Amino acid sequence: MDTILSQRTKNRDSAQAFTNLIEQFGTWEKVRDAPVEEVLQAIKPSTWPEQKAPRLQQILRLITERRGELTLDFLADMDVYDARQWLEKLPGVGPKSSAATLSFSNLRARALPVDSHHFRVAVRLGIIDAKIGEGKANRVLENLLPESFSAKEVFDNHQVMMRHGQQVCFYYKPACADCVLLDLCPTGQELVNIQI
Repeated sequence: MDTILSQRTKNRDSAQAFTNLIEQFGTWEKVRDAPVEEVLQAIKPSTWPEQKAPRLQQILRLITERRGELTLDFLADMDVYDARQWLEKLPGVGPKSSAATLSFSNLRARALPVDSHHFRVAVRLGIIDAKIGEGKANRVLENLLPESFSAKEVFDNHQVMMRHGQQVCFYYKPACADCVLLDLCPTGQELVNIQI
């Protein structure tokens, strides 16, 4: 559920929305069965709560219908590709959300979520072309990681790339002169030369 709440939302705001759900309802079954307005109020810190509240409930209902219970634990027994495909059949769940669900949850699977920060860093470093888009970037970047990477190392790669995008490689006016990757970054080198 946190992956839906985090879509186009700052981490602290999605964390607050998630905490509100847990504190107010206690179980996912209660979130699923609550009046949509109550769920909407609980997730107000998240962007677009009026869209996310009914979507969250729809996802919870679909999981219950398809599995007979409200759990994703069965995904641990699936190949990561198949688990992602299963998740991506749910409304509002794309490549980033499926990878995040598998990587960040107690499933701890080897799946690389690529958010807008991670995507921006990869494009500026010349690792991928911006034209492929964030959706396809998940699998392209994941396939570039060494096969020997564990699920934790894939998770760590995401965290490092995301934080670098948040703290140095800003969308507007990236801090290229202070970037530890400047010698590897054609975009940064070009921007630093323009500023001189």
